[in-house]
Amino acid sequence: MKRALCPGTFDPVTNGHLDIIERAAGLFDELVVAVALSADKGSGPLFGLDERCAFIRNATRHLPNVSVEPFDTLLVDLAQRLDAHVIIKGLRAVTDFEREFQMAQLNYRLDPDIETMFIMSIPEYAYLSSSAVKEIAKHGGDVRGLVPDEVCAALAERLKRPR
Repeated sequence: MKRALCPGTFDPVTNGHLDIIERAAGLFDELVVAVALSADKGSGPLFGLDERCAFIRNATRHLPNVSVEPFDTLLVDLAQRLDAHVIIKGLRAVTDFEREFQMAQLNYRLDPDIETMFIMSIPEYAYLSSSAVKEIAKHGGDVRGLVPDEVCAALAERLKRPR
């Protein structure tokens, strides 16, 4: 069985993330969406780890080979524990590539048996990021179509802005 990991903070999960997850799920027997705690990222995530995992589980329930796993370790350690030999990363632009290339090289140094595979974003989501979604929502902008409806409602509630 070929198992892959698709890691990220997913704060919140966007339709761009979900596109990468769906496409990766079609390439592997099993895809584990690995949700990072990321407590030290910026001022910390807007949504808690359990909330982010639930958003992804709900949005991917139509994909029987996708599971969600929270983690707070090195990604390579999680991959080894889950017997996953591929890490899937989505790329939107060259700036993503530079950062992800560096991470792939470091992961390779930690375990050369784990490959990193890049999946390019479709043009519709090439501009989309969780940070941009949060910024739009924070200022009362409409994020429908950028995130699942459940996330849209949660952003409005968390940021006390109309949807």
